[in-house]
Amino acid sequence: MFAESRPFRVAHHRLPAWKAVLPIGGHAQLLQPGRPMVAAPGLIVPPQLAHSCAATSPYLALFIDPWLLPSCPEPIRLDAGEVRRLLAALGTTDSDGPGAGAGVDLTAGYTELRALTGRPSPLDPRVAHAVDLCTSRDPDLPITSISTEVGLSAPRLRALVRQDVGIALTRLRRWGRLRTAIGDLPDSTAALAAATAGFADQAHLTRTARDFIGRTPASLQR
Repeated sequence: MFAESRPFRVAHHRLPAWKAVLPIGGHAQLLQPGRPMVAAPGLIVPPQLAHSCAATSPYLALFIDPWLLPSCPEPIRLDAGEVRRLLAALGTTDSDGPGAGAGVDLTAGYTELRALTGRPSPLDPRVAHAVDLCTSRDPDLPITSISTEVGLSAPRLRALVRQDVGIALTRLRRWGRLRTAIGDLPDSTAALAAATAGFADQAHLTRTARDFIGRTPASLQR
């Protein structure tokens, strides 16, 4: 989760995860190339959707792993009441600034999102273990090592992950590295965060951040 204390716009990007944009008193706006703008009090954006996004007020944004919500090809509009329910579940209200997140309950927020979107189909346990390894536990682990650990050939594992999750395993691993770097950025330089997360250099981290979340590492250090 991250927050902005002012209206903000992020550039064109394609995130390999769900994103919930929860403006505090304003609206979320989403623009896809060649399509009309989508605007609503809040939005849930599906993984891999190429778009730019803005909020007309301070907001909270939640990133949710792609296999944790059911597949959906289009953005989901949230009405003002649904946004209030999600903010309340997270411990923040319309009258709070996004800095009120000291007591944020991400589990409650995720439960509320599931209530709005439904339950996903269960993952093959081998796929679930593989994506956990490459996104959370060890993004630097070679795919051949991951496939050996789950008892599949590397090509079969790649095929199953793409079938069940809808995203290439190598892209999920880059997402895991970016998550690690983002977690380090408030207290670290971009160069050190890049090295710690396994990026080739700071420029590689910057390209990945722009591709996945439409922002630069410097903008996240705030």
